[in-house]
Formats: sequence, C-alpha cells, structure tokens
Amino acid sequence: MPASLNEIKVRIASTKKTSQITGAMQMVSAAKLTRSEQNAKNFQVYAQKVRAMTTDLIGSELSEGSNNPMLIKRPVKKTGYIVITSDKGLVGGYNSTILKSVMQMLADDHDNQEEYVIIALGGMGADFFKARDINVSYELRGLSDQPTFDEVRKIVNKSVSLYQNELFDELYVCYNHHVNSLTSQVRVEKMLPITDLDENEATSHHQEFELEPDRDIILEQLLPQYAESMIYGSIIDAKTAEHAAGMAAMQAATDNAKNVINDLTIQYNRARQAAITQEITEIVAGASALE
Repeated sequence: MPASLNEIKVRIASTKKTSQITGAMQMVSAAKLTRSEQNAKNFQVYAQKVRAMTTDLIGSELSEGSNNPMLIKRPVKKTGYIVITSDKGLVGGYNSTILKSVMQMLADDHDNQEEYVIIALGGMGADFFKARDINVSYELRGLSDQPTFDEVRKIVNKSVSLYQNELFDELYVCYNHHVNSLTSQVRVEKMLPITDLDENEATSHHQEFELEPDRDIILEQLLPQYAESMIYGSIIDAKTAEHAAGMAAMQAATDNAKNVINDLTIQYNRARQAAITQEITEIVAGASALE
C-alpha cells in the first residue's frame, strides 16, 4: 500500500535529523582523529629513543648471555593476547575485523582454550570473548578518546607482571594499525619476551652509552618500561584507527541518509502530483455531472 503524504513527510523529517546527527558525529571523529594522529607522531619520538637505547643494551646482553626473565625464551605452555577494541559500536567494521582475525588465529595456533588467555582492552572485545566462554583474565573499559599513559598503566603493568610471574610464556598485542583515514591493517605484534632483534637494527642504533650503575641493573628497570611503552604505542595506534573508522562510518551513514532523503522526496513529489491529478479529475467529473 503506497505511503500517505504525511507518512512520507514524517520519514523525510526523521531522516534529516539522523543525517544532522551523523554529520555532527563525523566532524567530532575527524577532530579526534587529527589530535590522535598528532599524539601518535609525538609518541614516536620517545619510542625511537627508548628503542635505540634498549636495542643497544640488549644486543650486548644477549651476546653475553642474560638471566633477565624478559629476555629468556621459556617453553610456551600458555600464550597471552592483548586484544584492543572499542567500548561501543558506530565504528564500521573496526571491531569485527580485529575480532574475526583473532578468532581465526586462535583456531589455527591452539588446540584448546587452556593454551591461551585474553587481556581485553575495550568493552566490545571483552563482551565478545565472554559470550563465547573464552578466558578473559583482565579487562579495561572506558578509555578516553586520547588515552594517557596513566589511564592504561594498570593494564600495561598487569600484562608485564603476569608475564614475569610466568602465568603465560609469551605476549602478543592484537590491534588495528592506522594507515590513513580510510585504511587500517590488523597487526599482531610479539611484545614478550624481548628477543627478536634485528642485528642490522642493533648496529644502526648502536651508541656509546656511559652506564651507571651497571648494565644488568639498568636493564632490570629499562625492560619493563620498554615493554610498557610498546604496548602503550599500540593502544595509541589502535585509538587512531578507531577514530578514523568512526569518521568513515559516520560519513557513510550521512551519505546514505541523504540518498534516502532524495528518494523520499521524489516519492513525495510523485504522490503529491498523483493526489493533485486525482483532485482535478474529481472536480472535472463533478462539473460534468452538473451540466
């Protein structure tokens, strides 16, 4: 049954309101993206310095043999995964992409759930894994749009502490890497143990540091900070990708709303034209009947 003119007008009005909301959300996401990209750029300066120092110290330490637990490969009995998602939707395929990739990886690399544990950063991921009875040892929700290290310190410290206490024997971070405003890539990066070093990179970063106190004591303090900084960098990267996905999703929603409004406007004009034609026909018929 064709919709009445009033029904079409109501649908046009409600769709316009939706378009205004999604348009505003798109602009908000764009502003967040710009700020997040700048934060990620600024963090890279610090990360490069920490990596240069750590690479130099670790290169010498590994060549001499080390007893530091963060540098020693243990037999892998259980693997830890930090999975970064958003707390809510309205970000297109951002969450589904990373969660689908993680589930595929778990199915390929493990025989049962006893071989891994999930550390969930973001409500969507935590709820997803819990709904499937997957062990979530720790979760963090409610991160701000521009997270500071103080906000994520708890989960970062917890992850490093769990590794040092041998509750799992290796740690990976799974997240969406921000490429540009339209593209992101799933990344799974090994964070612990810190052993996969490129000798060429170590050579390029090599600097003569004057060490006080000795190397072992410095590494004992530096390695947890290095791991924490790398995890924090992944979180910033993932947040940037989240804002980009939100902006793209709201842009698509706004464009779809405009298309719907155009279609409804055409439908309204046709229905109005048909109603006018019908009224003219009835008037002409009435006038003819009076003759």
